[in-house]
Amino acid sequence: MLLASVALASSAVSVTGGISFIGLMAPHIARSLVGPRNQLYIPIALVLGGWMLLFADTIGRNIVQPEGISAGIMVSLIGAPYFIYLLAKK
Repeated sequence: MLLASVALASSAVSVTGGISFIGLMAPHIARSLVGPRNQLYIPIALVLGGWMLLFADTIGRNIVQPEGISAGIMVSLIGAPYFIYLLAKK
């Protein structure tokens, strides 16, 4: 089950791109923040996704000065450990 989950998530990200990985992470993080309050779930997920992309882009631009690292790579570096944590938790 774990291997199938990893394979499906990685194939979805490889087809759609790294930045769409935020769309997989933000709802999980928002659900852990707000809990069962569904009226806050979607707005928190929207704001969290925007902040995560802004954070990843800012970090990527400041790590390597002249060129920078793309936001997609930074999102992958942030998101991969989080999804491993989610899979290990279940």
